[in-house]
Amino acid sequence: MSVRIKIHKNSELTKPLILETLNRFSKEGELIGTGYRNVIKILEIDGVKYNIKGFKVPNVINKIVYRFFRKSKAERSFLYADKLLEAGILTPSPEAYVEFTSLFVFGKSYYISKQLDYDFTIRKLIDEPQCEDYDNILRQFTQFTFQLHEKGIHFLDHSPGNTLIKQTSDGYDFYLVDLNRMEFKTLSYDERLANFARLSPKDYMLDIISDEYAKLINKPHNELRERMYYFSEKFSSGFKKKEAFKKKYYFWRKKKS
Repeated sequence: MSVRIKIHKNSELTKPLILETLNRFSKEGELIGTGYRNVIKILEIDGVKYNIKGFKVPNVINKIVYRFFRKSKAERSFLYADKLLEAGILTPSPEAYVEFTSLFVFGKSYYISKQLDYDFTIRKLIDEPQCEDYDNILRQFTQFTFQLHEKGIHFLDHSPGNTLIKQTSDGYDFYLVDLNRMEFKTLSYDERLANFARLSPKDYMLDIISDEYAKLINKPHNELRERMYYFSEKFSSGFKKKEAFKKKYYFWRKKKS
């Protein structure tokens, strides 16, 4: 396997430092999440904390697709982070991406960013509906999402864990993570409202989000809220069907083995 390393122009990392860090990636570092699909760890490099995401090796078809026809998830994360920052949208500082390839197929890849010290994610509002400043946080988050839409940024993985929130003296700053699935285009009305569907099935959250977004886009609240409900229910229904199928499939595969 050959290795390709692209380092951001503002990064202090070097290729030897990156390779040395990846050599200890499997044995060291603080694991974030379960590591079931992609493995995300916090590791120190020269006393600085970095967030390193190791993407799952793609299936047979995608090994060829990512080798010749499409940018890898690691490269897209790196490029999209730069696009976000240029548009004035916060994301942890992009540092580098790494790809391992052979002559004909794509292998492992990594995206490296600065580790961000944040206070919470949107998931807090789902788990703690009585948390302090709930309404204000959710309205500021809605304003943040509106700015994404106005700037032509369609964040396809706009889910509870993918916006990191830091409290400031002026309010809250929002940072996007998990960046490899985005579109940059003019969003339709329905695309804007459907973009909230992954966040929560909780009606009381959608009531606040829809109220704030209706003001920002100058649309009747009742109309907009009902449309948001529709997209939320559609996503939840599809998600449940998909999870049921996965359980059945994995159960069958386990039995076969």
